[in-house]
Amino acid sequence: MSRGAHESVEAHLEHVLGRIRPLPALEVLLAEAGGLVLAASIETRLPIPAFDNSAMDGYAVRRADVAGAGPDREVALSVVAEVAAGSPLDPTIGPGEAVRIMTGAAVPSDADAIVPFEDTDSGIRSVRVTAAPKPAAHIRRAGEDVEAGRPILEQGVVLTAARLAAAAAAGHARMAVRPSPRVAVIVTGSELVGPGAPLRRGQIPESNSVLLAGLVTEAGGTVVRVEHAPDDAEAFAAALAGAVAEHPDLVVISGGVSKGDHDIVRTALEPLGSVDFHSVAMQPGSPQAFGTLPDGIIVFGLPGNPVAVAVSFEAFVRPALQRLRGAERTQRRRLAAVATAGWRSPVARRQYMPITIVDDADGASRGGLRVRPAAEGGSGSHLVGGLAAADGFAIVETGIDEVRAGDEVQIVLVGG
Repeated sequence: MSRGAHESVEAHLEHVLGRIRPLPALEVLLAEAGGLVLAASIETRLPIPAFDNSAMDGYAVRRADVAGAGPDREVALSVVAEVAAGSPLDPTIGPGEAVRIMTGAAVPSDADAIVPFEDTDSGIRSVRVTAAPKPAAHIRRAGEDVEAGRPILEQGVVLTAARLAAAAAAGHARMAVRPSPRVAVIVTGSELVGPGAPLRRGQIPESNSVLLAGLVTEAGGTVVRVEHAPDDAEAFAAALAGAVAEHPDLVVISGGVSKGDHDIVRTALEPLGSVDFHSVAMQPGSPQAFGTLPDGIIVFGLPGNPVAVAVSFEAFVRPALQRLRGAERTQRRRLAAVATAGWRSPVARRQYMPITIVDDADGASRGGLRVRPAAEGGSGSHLVGGLAAADGFAIVETGIDEVRAGDEVQIVLVGG
């Protein structure tokens, strides 16, 4: 069915996200959780650090024994033991004694400071100390980073390498996560042939499947099937059946969603009554489709031109994937930048202009990030070559018909 003409981007996104719920959580090993989204907040089971330990290779001492040490007043101590990292030893330290200790080793209970090798003669059976340590010098106290029982990771965060390391240090071996959404991709168009294949007149290399599969992966999804269908109803039905057979959480289709004679996606899906076809007030990417297939699988229909595909994915499909993943944020943060070149914008539509960051060594002193259009042709929906040079998109709101050099613009950065 068709919705109101020229719906705003916000209204369409609200419609999309309002019909999507996070995937059910499952518990996995820490090693399997990388890149997934945490489904339940976790606390530290252990303090970080777990025990008082040495920050330096040196000697564990009683500070009172070496309080007067200096370059001209060396203090001699007997070395009574050695403690390496991982050792369970807790040797006694009496007056005039020291314990040789390595970085990360547990500090003996009798010690209250560490003297690094650099402030000694590095002796083995006895040591001469040439500098008085400060109180608790070079001792990492238990829990000084995070105390036991304190929150360490909040629900909805993506489990990066650093966050997984923190969870491991806090004593966790398993955690509840949302699985990666399973996504099937269908590209349509009789003019499309495989990359590298010979071209007849009127044919172009098919790039949308490569683009969409890459965007899905970058957004945390898993591509389970890629199909190409010419502009033929039976061929599209077969491609859709093949995609559905993989039981994806979401199907993304490019092309065929407008009102042309060969727009087979609209012809096939509109009669279902569960898929909306409408225009969004954006450029590029106005024709959009969204809904569910009869078995409840979420389906997006995007325009067929590559830049429109990339913009539509960023505006709608990526937020949907983040919602499925249970991510705290569904949209990227916007940043302020300064345009170094001007361009035109359709006043009645929000424009997404592919932009490149201008390499400007002193840009920070003159307004921060500086950007220009990524392609000489501007925001044309077919300019896939220019898309390769884009660091992100400038978002120009409705009511603005021109961006001039020196104007501040809002941008989102994509990719790595």
